[in-house]
Amino acid sequence: MSAIRVEALSKSFRVRPAPGRGWARLRAALRPPPAIVVPAVRGVSFAIAPGERVAFIGPNGAGKSTTLKMLTGILHPTGGHAEVAGFVPWRERRRLAGRIGIVFGQRSQLWYQLPVRASFDLLARIYGIGRAAYGERAARLAAIFAIGDLLDRPVSALSLGQRLRCEIAAALLHAPSILLLDEPTIGLDVTAKAALRDHLNALSRDEGTTVLLTSHDTGDIERICERVIVIDHGSLLLDRPLAALRDAYLRRRMIVLVTEEEHAAIDLPGVAVAAREPHRLTLEVDTEVTPIERVVGAALTRHVVRDLVIENPPLEEVIKAIYRGRPEAAAGPGHA
Repeated sequence: MSAIRVEALSKSFRVRPAPGRGWARLRAALRPPPAIVVPAVRGVSFAIAPGERVAFIGPNGAGKSTTLKMLTGILHPTGGHAEVAGFVPWRERRRLAGRIGIVFGQRSQLWYQLPVRASFDLLARIYGIGRAAYGERAARLAAIFAIGDLLDRPVSALSLGQRLRCEIAAALLHAPSILLLDEPTIGLDVTAKAALRDHLNALSRDEGTTVLLTSHDTGDIERICERVIVIDHGSLLLDRPLAALRDAYLRRRMIVLVTEEEHAAIDLPGVAVAAREPHRLTLEVDTEVTPIERVVGAALTRHVVRDLVIENPPLEEVIKAIYRGRPEAAAGPGHA
């Protein structure tokens, strides 16, 4: 059974046009114009297996947060169907709550005027966590996210980064089997981001936790996720493994060779020299002309290779290529 299953899910909002000025505003007040139907999500379908780590990405206004809110039961869809952990979110929201953890980067589940520890205590009671399990989980999460010294401070006294670390710990207190994360690393420093990424990978690997993540930080996507779903204008644009996405949308790769010879050279079709230094050669490879394996084989045959690095194209370039809609035009590093 899928951890998350979405079938033709849609959501539209009814909005009224903004009133003009002067007489136009008065006429609008006396005779309101008809509402306009604005589609936010248009027939989206996908399935996520237990333990998968999936990025759900798209530009601002693409429908990502609206979809997540339907998957948590906050919003009712206009059409379609969804199941999360076997529950229909908008019908069984209370039963679903114990199975999922939610972090919205701009929303708080902690009580603003209370100390963080008090919020954790309340959440433990809400989720029915036993005293021993709660104590062990709270201590472990406090160590992972370095929030031990924040637990007795009011949430209102925390910085954005400190609060988000506490929010993430709060979402994990009840050991959810599914995590829905909407921009969870906004405001986190490098250390906190690394801790979160490592912990999410460990949860998926060791406990089978499913992760659905939206983020504008491509580092989150590259270090956490193994699959990418792209949405734009409310419609599903792409759904592929991260590695396949790179291969399909960026055909140029970089190879850095460190050789015993002072001046190395590789002469193959589709291979150009990007940089040359004594004992070091950087090649740009058009993989549609010559596969990476052939270039590596030629290097090992012709030279004594001390070190060899194949550089993956940055995810930012992949995303740009997707929105350009022309895989063959996408360029690798140095060709943005």
